[in-house]
Amino acid sequence: MAQPLDPAVKRIRISPRARRNILVGLLATLAFGLAFLAAAWSRACAGNTCPSIDELGGYDPNQASKVYAADGRLITDLGLERRTVIPLGEMSPYVKAAFLATEDKRFYSHHGIDWYRVFGAIRTNIFALRFAEGFSTITMQLARNIWDEDISGRDKSLRRKLREAHVALEIERKYPKDKILEIYLNQIPLGNGAYGVEAASQRYFGKSVRDLNVAEASTLAAIPKAPSRYNPRRNPNLNIQRRNTVLNLLRDNGLLNAPDAERWKAYPLLLSSHSDFSGVAEYFVEYVRQQLEARFGRDLYTSGYRIYTSLDLDIQQAAERALEARLEAIESGADGKFPHDTYRQYLESRTDNSEDNNRTTTPYLQGLVVTLEAKTGYIRAMVGGRDFEDSKFNRATQALRQPGSTFKPIVYSAAVEAGYPLSHVMVDDPLSVELDPAQPPWAPQNYDLEFDGPMTIRRALYLSRNIIAIKLGMELGEQAVISEATKFGITTRVPAFHSIHIGSADVIPLEMIAAYTTFANLGSRTMPNGILRVEDRSGKIIWQPATRTVMVMDTLHAWLMTDVLRDVVRHGTAVGTVGSRINFPAGGKTGTTNDGNDVWYIGFTPDMVTGVWIGFDQPKKIKANAQGGVLAAPAWTAMMREVYERRAIPAAWSRPPGLTALDVDKTTGYKATPFCPKDVHYIESFIPGTEPAAFCPVHSPFGTMGGVMGGNGPDATDPATGAPATGAPPTPPTKAAPAAPPAAGGTATSGGTTGAMGGVGPPPNPHR
Repeated sequence: MAQPLDPAVKRIRISPRARRNILVGLLATLAFGLAFLAAAWSRACAGNTCPSIDELGGYDPNQASKVYAADGRLITDLGLERRTVIPLGEMSPYVKAAFLATEDKRFYSHHGIDWYRVFGAIRTNIFALRFAEGFSTITMQLARNIWDEDISGRDKSLRRKLREAHVALEIERKYPKDKILEIYLNQIPLGNGAYGVEAASQRYFGKSVRDLNVAEASTLAAIPKAPSRYNPRRNPNLNIQRRNTVLNLLRDNGLLNAPDAERWKAYPLLLSSHSDFSGVAEYFVEYVRQQLEARFGRDLYTSGYRIYTSLDLDIQQAAERALEARLEAIESGADGKFPHDTYRQYLESRTDNSEDNNRTTTPYLQGLVVTLEAKTGYIRAMVGGRDFEDSKFNRATQALRQPGSTFKPIVYSAAVEAGYPLSHVMVDDPLSVELDPAQPPWAPQNYDLEFDGPMTIRRALYLSRNIIAIKLGMELGEQAVISEATKFGITTRVPAFHSIHIGSADVIPLEMIAAYTTFANLGSRTMPNGILRVEDRSGKIIWQPATRTVMVMDTLHAWLMTDVLRDVVRHGTAVGTVGSRINFPAGGKTGTTNDGNDVWYIGFTPDMVTGVWIGFDQPKKIKANAQGGVLAAPAWTAMMREVYERRAIPAAWSRPPGLTALDVDKTTGYKATPFCPKDVHYIESFIPGTEPAAFCPVHSPFGTMGGVMGGNGPDATDPATGAPATGAPPTPPTKAAPAAPPAAGGTATSGGTTGAMGGVGPPPNPHR
């Protein structure tokens, strides 16, 4: 039953006159508002302050250049905005549908301003008493994205909104809808440094926008509302929630049926393991960037070049892992006490105000790795230091380091080319060189401070005996060794001192490593190169560096040297850390410099050359008993084992025709006899004409009478001419003493013989 009205409550009656007054007031207010808006509209672009839309016709935004690995995987971008422009027709249709459903569902029916959304937003904001809903169309968004300085989205004033609407109408009058949508989708910021849907697709999903499915397209369409908040890498759960809202909009607009919408909501967010490989090969990318900037200037950062490099990402990551694991093992004391602060201790003590990362020296143990493809010189991996963020100085390309015994193969190559057979015997005994009468003589030592007596130069190289390398180099002459180093690609100054024969002259590590391509290729050296080609946006090749090859030595001499360096792995200083742990053909050389400041291992296979260096930026002893074979070689082994788990093992070097072979007594260098002990027999290869013609006169039933077994001994002369007998090991060549400061002159003594090793030498600087 209806309750009677309270007598106190009386119906309010509005007279007709009052109603007219209210209506007039509302109309006046509306008229004033419209007049105000009209005035504001007319003044929004007064004085041509709005941007000209003509430039959209030739839309050509700044595009970052993209750096790719050899297999086409994206490494990183070079530029302020990571953007790749792609035509609308090549985009996945789901991308177009998702963005339209989310951002502007009446895009194809309005003329720049969606009045339904305008009045709906006004009503919503009035009832909410705050700015709760916007009404920007895709065209309005494009206007502020293109001309951010003139129509900044950070400006919340009415004038900015009117300018935005004004420009949007102008755009719609001049350009077709598809053109507007295409520019919008290529321009819009989508978080994670990506601009446009192609760059975002590559960074989030590792594939082109051409290949996105419904869920992935909706993931991108979820981002523009708040790029930082809905970044799928930073806030994956929030992105999924927003993505599902986009899927609901597709359903509500009839673009998806309900079952499909639910199915795509259940689709997992599958982001690529790397948005790109920006954290990988940073020293290599910087090495490439410097070359490209010198060639292309500022265009490198704005013209959207496609830079295809020689880098193999799998080899690169194997190199980074192997080097860091080795450095950490050394610091942990796995190879004996490490007397310095570790890298981890440095990181813990570093403050935000530490030195900038442009410095060239760091206080912790450093290292480098470079891998070259032997036949082409392509750089497959480059690690220029331990922490690019802490120091951008590239130790592979910018440092000068002593190579130690890794230089010795250059000395021995000069000897082999000069006619020394590998069976030539020299004596490992004390050596003393007088450099200055006022100073003690230079008395170099072997690494172990021992002397092993007579041995072949083959054995001397694979055991890395310093004394014999110095004697051999002095016999050849410093200028001959310097000339050989130039042939091997060493461009730094090599002074004419005796100690260069054991690696005292500074080298650029990349050049030293590249020198070993000569051995991998059996005579030809390839120049290092990190760039395959550079294309413009249309795919036209605008630069393609050629492979450069230099013949250093003929195949026969080169094969002999390669075979000796294989003995380093089979029998020598790297047998324990390399040879015993690999199943593929390889050669190499260990290196340790004076006082253990630098340790090296440069190794090669028939298809790759890899060098490893470890040391401090400011040279100091790494640890007691530091050796290249102990500290550096294990990193090479770990890396190359991983590499050859994924690629075919190459065939070993074929012995070239034209070489001869003899059974030789390794203690004398003569042809072995049945009376030579079994353990001194070995088969040696020879360049024709350098074989020993005489049989061993030492191991004979007739004592040590030379010539009893036929032929002449190593130092015998032909009785007819007085010249060395055919096949005898060569007599050390005579030479004039090289020019040097007076203090550097001197004489040498070896095993009691004076003057035989005369020449110029430096202060003591023994290497191994």
